[in-house]
Amino acid sequence: MTKMSTTEQYDLAVAQCREIFLKKTVDYGTSWRVLRTISVVDQISIKAKRIRTIQETGVQKVKDDIPSEFKGILNYAVVGLMQLELTANDAEDLDAQTIQQLYNRIIADAKTLMGNKNHDYGEAWRDMSQESFTDLILSKLLRIKKILNNKGETLISEGIDANYYDIINYAVFALILIAEGRH
Repeated sequence: MTKMSTTEQYDLAVAQCREIFLKKTVDYGTSWRVLRTISVVDQISIKAKRIRTIQETGVQKVKDDIPSEFKGILNYAVVGLMQLELTANDAEDLDAQTIQQLYNRIIADAKTLMGNKNHDYGEAWRDMSQESFTDLILSKLLRIKKILNNKGETLISEGIDANYYDIINYAVFALILIAEGRH
């Protein structure tokens, strides 16, 4: 069997997340349109903290497994980016085709970022632990909260969107390594 490229692994991990996202869009519509940035951050935080608890205790009492939580983290980060882009003038209930187009464009941007960073860092993420991805996601969430406390302003640092993109890529990396049986 031929080993899949990082790009192919990325696409496969995202395809699983996209399928869940689009099916939930059919079930719930775009009910997430009412969420403010802090609410999206809190939803991602809940999932990341649950992963961390399972990592630290080795005990899982709720059905959803760690890969499911990383998929949820990725999808909420996409929601966060959509919410940053959409305005109050945009419809609250968006159709599935519009959502799929937004989702695909955000993922394409995240994938481009991943490719650029992989070039410069030589896929260093392949040597990282699942615990590190969880901690980095939690760190990015704290950064977003600080930016929100600063009314969206930064002096030198990247904005909220860059942190969401990193969260997407950390979640994808975790899912790739889980699929490889390394986590």
